[in-house]
Amino acid sequence: MSEPAVTISGDGGLCRLRLDISYDGTDFAGWAAQVGQRTVCGALQDTLATVLRVPVRLTVAGRTDAGVHATGQVAHTDIPASSLDTRSIDGDPSRLVGRLAKMLPDDVRVRRIAAVSTDFDARFSALRRHYSYRLTDSVWGAEPIAARTTATWRRPLDVDAMNDASRTLIGLNDFAAFCRRREGATTIRDLQRFEWTIDSDGVLIGRVSADAFCWSMVRSLVGAVASVGDGRRDVDWCRGLLAERTRSSTVPVAEARGLCLVGVDYPSDAELAARNQITRDVRSPGGCCGD
Repeated sequence: MSEPAVTISGDGGLCRLRLDISYDGTDFAGWAAQVGQRTVCGALQDTLATVLRVPVRLTVAGRTDAGVHATGQVAHTDIPASSLDTRSIDGDPSRLVGRLAKMLPDDVRVRRIAAVSTDFDARFSALRRHYSYRLTDSVWGAEPIAARTTATWRRPLDVDAMNDASRTLIGLNDFAAFCRRREGATTIRDLQRFEWTIDSDGVLIGRVSADAFCWSMVRSLVGAVASVGDGRRDVDWCRGLLAERTRSSTVPVAEARGLCLVGVDYPSDAELAARNQITRDVRSPGGCCGD
C-alpha cells in the first residue's frame, strides 16, 4: 500500500497546504479580504471553501496592494485532512489545481498545491521576497498589450543614474522615509538587491529583493530612484533619505501596475522552525506586508 499523500498534524487531524499563486492585480482591491471588495484572498478562500466544503483561511507571504501583480505569491492554509478524502481529490492536494482552474476567474491561478510540514509558514518562514518593476519612459506610454503591467514615467530616464541611486540604498537600513506608517511596525529592512536593466522593447526592468517590505516600500523606492533618473534629484538626496525617521513627502510613489511579486525564498525543512522564531522576534503583528 502506498503512503498517504497528506501529512496529518497532531492538531485534530489538520493538514497544512502550501499554495503557489499567480494573479493579475489590475481588477482586485489588493490581496487582503475586504467586505464588499473584490480581493485575491477573498476569491481564493471562497473557491477553496466551495471545493473542500470547509471554511478556508489563507496566510500569505506578502499582502500586495490594489493593482499589484504576482507570479510567485505563496500562501498556506490548515484544513481537515478529511476534506481531501473525496473521489475527485483522493487525498492528493495536487489534484486541487485542476479543480480550481475550472472555478477561479481568469485573473488568478493556483499553480501548485502541496502538503507541507506544520513548521512551514508562508509569512514567517520566508527568507526574502523578490519583486520586479516594469517602467517605460516612452512618450507614447506603455504598449497596449503590456499596459496592465507596465507603469509610465513622464520624463526621460537615465538607467545608469537610477542604478547609482539604487546602490546607495542596499543593506540593512531604516526605510522609514519610504514606508507608510503602521503603528508599532518596524521599518528596518535588509535590502539585498536593487538594480535596473532595459529590455529589448526599451522598458526599464527593476529587480528588488529584501527580507521583507513594509507598506508601499517598493513603489516608493522606485519613485525615489526614478526622480534621480529623470534629473530632478541627485544621488546624495536619495542616500540622505535613509537618515529620515518618518515617511518623506518628497518621495513619489510609483504606479501599482508596474509591480509584480515574482518569488519568495524559504529555508530547508529542517530550518523552518528556527526561521519562524527569528522572524517573529523582529516583526510585530501587521509589520510585514507586501507592496
